[in-house]
Amino acid sequence: MDPGPSGPLSGIRIIDLTQALAGPFCTMLLADLGADVVKVEPPQGDMARMMPPFAPEDDQRAFGGYFASINRNKRGIVLDLKTDADRRRLKSLVARADAVVENFRAGVMDGLGLSYETLAALNPRLVYGAIRGFGDPRTGESPLVDWPAFDVVAQAMGGVVSFTGTTEGETVRVGPSVGDLYPATVAALGITAGLLHARTTGQGQFIDVAMYDAVTALCEAIVYRWSYAGVVTGPTGNSHPQLSPFDLYPTADGKCAIAAPSAKHWEILCEVMGRPDLLTDERTLTNGHRMKNAAFVREVMVEWTSARTTAEVVQALGGRVPVGPVHRAPDLFEDEHLRARGMLVAVEHPGMSRPVVFPHSPIHYGSTPAAVHRRAPLLGEHTAEVLADLEEETT
Repeated sequence: MDPGPSGPLSGIRIIDLTQALAGPFCTMLLADLGADVVKVEPPQGDMARMMPPFAPEDDQRAFGGYFASINRNKRGIVLDLKTDADRRRLKSLVARADAVVENFRAGVMDGLGLSYETLAALNPRLVYGAIRGFGDPRTGESPLVDWPAFDVVAQAMGGVVSFTGTTEGETVRVGPSVGDLYPATVAALGITAGLLHARTTGQGQFIDVAMYDAVTALCEAIVYRWSYAGVVTGPTGNSHPQLSPFDLYPTADGKCAIAAPSAKHWEILCEVMGRPDLLTDERTLTNGHRMKNAAFVREVMVEWTSARTTAEVVQALGGRVPVGPVHRAPDLFEDEHLRARGMLVAVEHPGMSRPVVFPHSPIHYGSTPAAVHRRAPLLGEHTAEVLADLEEETT
């Protein structure tokens, strides 16, 4: 862990009212970049706080891995927004903040008397970020505005599921929760741009990212294929409907990814495989020819890769043709690239004598590096500190 925040958002204060996954991931991205994120939880805590996994030796169980992984670098306070006193405290915090982020359903904050309009009246430069399943009426009508949503719903409706699956046509949800994480990432970009605008003009604004909208944007390929050619993209397994070779191939001890659709990479691949004949074979002359004969190309590739270990395939092609092993979690901990890039970070955990490990921020700066400097907060851990800071700032 780093000694303190050092990213380009240092000096920015964000009031984080989010729960579950999408909202906290968004504010974590901003906190990694140096923002002072104050996580506001209800007295019972974020719904994700007690979700597993827990380490066997954790004798405190203040929070599990789910919560810890997306709430680092934040100060945590408890406010009961159903009470007048804590609503007043929140308003005081917002009046001196740069941004507020929440992921309630549309209307929840309005019902608490804490609408965007109310908070913006206290702080005209406030950037207000909202992540919802189907958007907010402030930025455009949605017939589904009152519907709740989770990752799997956003993946299904936005199109991800329709072209993820086996070559036999069985569709599946994508493993990473992209229905939450991609909207969260887009929201972090929107909020950052909003902060820049507010700093330039002194004017804040309402920023709305719908999970359904974001996942639809992520699925740009199936949209343009339908628009251009009337093609409904279905699941293609691990291959690509427009590029060949571009797939996962079995090795003697696992699997590896190889992509060589360009003429240059295909020539090198054929040389390494000892198959120069494929450079003049009418079935494999160009990417277009290889697409029409994808089964033959796969047969050639599998014959070569399956006779070698993953390490041998990677050694033969690495640095010349796009190639990579199919990693599982333990492999990530041993990977030289990730170690050199500092992409896994050890973070202390209450109730444990050893740290736990999470991915670091993938955004690398030359002068203002992203930092992981604080574990996820205990419930209400920084309430007294934050409120004391507020009193000091108002005097």
